[in-house]
Amino acid sequence: MIDKKSYDELKEKLDLLKTVKREVIRKAIAEAREHGDLKENSAYHTAKQEQSLNETRIKDLEERLINEEVVEETSGPKDSVVVGATVRLLDMKSKEETDYKIAYELGINVFENIISVASPLGQVLMGRKEKDIVELNNSRGIIKFKILKIS
Repeated sequence: MIDKKSYDELKEKLDLLKTVKREVIRKAIAEAREHGDLKENSAYHTAKQEQSLNETRIKDLEERLINEEVVEETSGPKDSVVVGATVRLLDMKSKEETDYKIAYELGINVFENIISVASPLGQVLMGRKEKDIVELNNSRGIIKFKILKIS
């Protein structure tokens, strides 16, 4: 599953790879060919390798876009944790508060506290309500969080 915004971003990336990137690579190959002997032409081999990588990325993105189910994020008031929600958590041990946005896989960004619905924390939060206590079992042991706010 993927949200509409992430789907559109992937589609835009695919379009850029198919148009702009392909054209840049095509020009690099043509220019390298002008230098003569292709056997020892490192610019040519580098451009061909880049072409191969680009085509692999295109194929992967096309397959992903075909197979992904696009799901709209819910809007309006949220009384339980859903994809698209921002959740304020209180670490019961350190008493530190942190906000996390729940996103589908493609929307994650740990540096901005955007976590995947499939992550361990995302999994324990889904469907929970404000004031619920959740436990996350990780390599450091069990961490308890209280859900302070869902928005």
